This record gives sequence, structure tokens and C-alpha cells, in this order.
Amino acid sequence: MAKKTQTVVNAEEKQVKATVKQKENKPHLPKVTVKKKKSVVFIGSESAPFIATGGLADVMGSLPKAIVANGNYDVSCFIPMYSQIKQEYREKFEFVTSFYVNLAWRKQYCGVFKYVYEGVNYFFIDNEYYFAREGKIYGHYDDGERFAFFSKACLDAISALNINPDIVNCNDWQTAPAIIYLKGMYYGDYKFKKIKTVFTIHNIEYQGWYGMNCYEDLFGFDGSLYSYIEFKDCINLMKAAIEMSDKVSTVSPTYAEEIKNSFYAHGLEDIIAKNSYKLCGILNGIDYDYYNPSTDTHIIKNYSADDVSGKAECKLALQKLLGLPEKSDVPIVSMITRLVSHKGVDLVKQVIEQFMTEDVQFVVLGTGDASYEDYFKYVAGLYPNKCKAVIAFNQDLSRKIYAGSDIFLMPSKMEPCGLSQMIASRYGTVSVVRETGGLNDSIKAYYDGQGNGFTFRDYNPYDMLYVLRSAVNTYKNSKVWANVVKNAMTSDFSWDYQAKKYEDLYEN
Repeated sequence: MAKKTQTVVNAEEKQVKATVKQKENKPHLPKVTVKKKKSVVFIGSESAPFIATGGLADVMGSLPKAIVANGNYDVSCFIPMYSQIKQEYREKFEFVTSFYVNLAWRKQYCGVFKYVYEGVNYFFIDNEYYFAREGKIYGHYDDGERFAFFSKACLDAISALNINPDIVNCNDWQTAPAIIYLKGMYYGDYKFKKIKTVFTIHNIEYQGWYGMNCYEDLFGFDGSLYSYIEFKDCINLMKAAIEMSDKVSTVSPTYAEEIKNSFYAHGLEDIIAKNSYKLCGILNGIDYDYYNPSTDTHIIKNYSADDVSGKAECKLALQKLLGLPEKSDVPIVSMITRLVSHKGVDLVKQVIEQFMTEDVQFVVLGTGDASYEDYFKYVAGLYPNKCKAVIAFNQDLSRKIYAGSDIFLMPSKMEPCGLSQMIASRYGTVSVVRETGGLNDSIKAYYDGQGNGFTFRDYNPYDMLYVLRSAVNTYKNSKVWANVVKNAMTSDFSWDYQAKKYEDLYEN
């Protein structure tokens, strides 16, 4: 009986040894660590493709998508649910929650709708009293209250939806209150305590000035925040956001330097200097899928940097559309701009009639000050076979002008970033720009085979005219001009590189 028991024990020992040996011989696989994505929330007053009036919308529509593509962040964007948002988008929105927002003595309803667009979670803040208005989205008598509500509602929505962002990136004065509320009044809440903030300045000229009587009654700011918010005996929302945010960015490196100067800073130069340690400039990009001459359905013939032949057909089609003589050898100089002085329109006005003596054609598309609108219509009447002025906002025509023109003129007095010069370059239309802001960072003067455009420094009409004539003379040398066009079209203005710079900023 004892022998039988011993046999069983020996068998069990052999089995154990075999199992151990099998485990020892089994290859050791490395442990797979799943890296948790971080989260960033963008808060802005507009975003393409839903609602757009300027460059901010392009950034809100393109940068988040590029960050998602890099795969390191989950991205959410908050914008108001304006009545102007097209029904084709609104019918896809999903209602997710509602609550009431306490704004000073007010208690206002807020609905939140969600739409996942190109990998980005877009959240729309709904309140018909503030955002269901006809016509313009800015310039209402109560804009301060509207965007204070929006800013506070975004923070309440972040909490209600348990988004838990690592970074909140606010844009311009309309969302500056979100920085103030978060850092000054929500910071005790564990959901907000670890959030870092970035405030992006797209245009420092518009700062959100209000009388101090609005401090508690309108905005409901805590009294302890007075030193941050007060500026020259007024409320200055942008100043407060600059002071209270963890990082401040602008939309180009040159503009980040320029706003340290009183000429560009509109009174905030000392505040910028005080906070320069957290200031950086990152050049905007453009959406290369949206602005693509090889796929653009707005133009008559697609083309690319490798085969630019279709551009000649686009030029003839533009001349025919505008009633200009169809001459392939005459350069078309174009402007697509707001007709206001800081866009350099005053320079153009001083020398355009001299320029019209050249063998050129000139096209301007835009709206703005009535005096400039009337003047360009007057010049078009003087030179009907050389000049066309279309006083309108027309996206379809703008694409045709980008594709059909040879030279794009952008002589801005100040331009934080500018996107038109990038779009023009993408379409092989060579830019003539003044060396300011993002124009200086994106367009480099052509010389000895290098460079993608023509530039001038001083804000002087005759400097502009001289460089414009240089561009026209270069156009006459087809071999050299082909090289300039190639350089322009192969310049990298995509968001891919710039998005990584924003991620570096967030990591810092």
C-alpha cells in the first residue's frame, strides 16, 4: 500500500517538474502598456464648417482635426448653436443634456447638442435668447452677456458630461471669460483643479472692454479677481485671460513679437511684456483637403504642383466669367479681402490707377467700407477691360479667383496670421505681401531660385508698387515664373506640422 502511494507521489512530482520546465521554455512576451490619451477642449465663438466669419473658424475647424489625426489626444470643441447654422448639419445633432447656468443674478437654460465630425466631438451650446438671432453673429448690444453665458455654460457642460480635459484652449475675447471663471471661480472643484489653460490671441485689437458696472451685475465675477480684470478703470476680458492663463499663444511667431510693441498691441504691450515668459507664436495652417486644386469642384479644371497645365484653363474661364479679354499672356493680379484700411487697401487706392497703365488685369472681391467699395467700382468703370470689382462675399467665386489668378496682392498694415496668402500659394497664385505678422512667416521673397513670393517691408504705396511691378516682370520670364509657382505650391502650409507644435505647447 505504501509503495503504491509513493508511485502516485512520484508521478505528481514529474508532472509539476514538466509544467515548470514548459513555463521556463515559453518565450517571455513584453508587457503591452496601453497609453491613455490626454484630452483637450477648444472653446471658440465660431467654427468651420458650421459657422464662419473669419480665420478663427478655419482654425477651430482644422486644428482639432489635425490633433485627432496625430492620435495623442481626444478632442472636443464647444461653439454656440447659432440659428445661422445650416439645417443640413443641425438635423444630425444629438441632444445630450440640459441644465441651468447661473450668471450673476440670472438663471438661464442651456441645452447641449453633440455631433462627431471628422473624429472631433463638437458640442453646441443652445440658448435661443442669446443665439437664435437673424443676421450677424457679433455686434449685438449684449455681446458681453451672450459670451459670458457661453463661457460659463461650456464649463458647466464639461462638468455635466464628465469630459475631464487636461487642457482647455480658449480663443479671443469672446471666450476669455471661460479662463476667468475656470481659474478664479471653478478652481476649487476637483473636476477643474488640474486643468491647464491656453489662451490664443487671433487679433489683439478686439479685447472685450466693458464698464466696471458690469463686473458683478453682468459677469458675476468674484471680487477677489479685480486686479486681474480691471484695466484703465474698465473691465478688459482679454487682459484678464492673458494674466490668468497658463500659456498664451498667437497665430504666428512674428505676431507674437509684434504685440510687444505699442503699434500692434492696442494698449496691452505692458501686459504682454509682463507675461512674455508664457507667450509663443504658432503659425496657422490651412485644410489641405478643403483647399486642394487637384480635387476642387469649384474650378473648371483640376491641377497640381506636378502638372499645373489646368491652371491656364482656370485663368481663361475666370476672364470669360468676369468679362475680361481672354489673354493668356496678361497676368491677373487679384485681391480677396475685406475692404478696410488695415488690409492695405489704402495703399492700393493711392497707386492702382498708375498700375493700370501696365499690361495687366486686376480683380478685387470683397466687402467693407463704403468709400473703398465705391472707389473700386469707379476704377472698374474707368478700365472696363482691365479691372473688375465684385463687391460681395462669394466663396465659389473666391475659389475661381485663387485658381485663375497669377498674382495675389495682400499688403496688410497688420495681419496676425492671414490665410489667403496660403490658399493662393496652394493654388499656384504667387503672393505679393508686406512683411508683417503671418505674412512674414509664410511668404519669403523669391531670389536665385529660392522663395515662394514677393515681399516689401515699409508701409508705403510706392514700395508696394515697385514689388508688384517686379512680380509682373518676373511673370514675363516663363521659366523663372514656373519655378516661383512650383515653390509656392510645394510650400507646406498644412496643419500636420503646426498641430504637433500645439501638442508640444500642451505638453509644456
